[in-house]
Amino acid sequence: MSPAIRPRIPRAVLLPLVATGLLIGGGCAALSLEHPESAPHPLPTVDRPRPTSRTSARADGSTLTDEQAQGALITQADLGAPWTATRGAATWRDGLLKTRTTAVECQRLLDALYSDELLGAPARVAIGLDDADTDAQIRFQIGARRPADVDAVLAWLGTMPTRCARFTATTDLGLVEDVQVTNAPLPEVGDVRQGLRVTFAGTAPEGQGFLLTMDVAAVRVGEDAFALTNGGLGDVPNDATQAAVQIGALRLADIRRHGRALV
Repeated sequence: MSPAIRPRIPRAVLLPLVATGLLIGGGCAALSLEHPESAPHPLPTVDRPRPTSRTSARADGSTLTDEQAQGALITQADLGAPWTATRGAATWRDGLLKTRTTAVECQRLLDALYSDELLGAPARVAIGLDDADTDAQIRFQIGARRPADVDAVLAWLGTMPTRCARFTATTDLGLVEDVQVTNAPLPEVGDVRQGLRVTFAGTAPEGQGFLLTMDVAAVRVGEDAFALTNGGLGDVPNDATQAAVQIGALRLADIRRHGRALV
């Protein structure tokens, strides 16, 4: 894929942003006793107790410890160059993503994107990764909500390409944006998943056009779930999104397996 041409955002739009910073099954072994020939009935066997399912002490139903949740996050090593540890909020975040619209359901989506609460609540743990070459930023978070609540959010996200296919929003700086929402394919991982691509296009006061693109993904794996956004100026390549979703789901599933094995 040839690199996308990223339109430059005027300094008047970006300067206020810089100022604000930003997955052993346990077998059951029986110790069989010898039965005397005269015994009218077989003697009982002695079984080792079966491992019981872990009962979550968390209100969200997660069986992961805080350490395991932290270990389920993707890292810069997973994606490789040019991704590095984040330096803070992306410079385009406040200027282009903090927007208002009169459509209630669409505003809910905008608020979830800006607040990093795609799963409907603050993340349990999260990590940010930056592509310094393109100003793109990935935000990956492990959720802290019950599976039923996560499924409800995923179902709601699935309605966005219809209910909010295209609408107008206005930024705090007065920029009018043409917002479009479409479905985005995700790897076949986890139990339930939903992907979106959201674009924000407009014209700066100096007459220069701009485009902000965000890949959005949310996946439930058993009792736990993660959400991801991959946003940047211009046309954000989808390969990093696909890789992060694939790696994130496999890692979460692996940590969940190991967590049960330790019971």
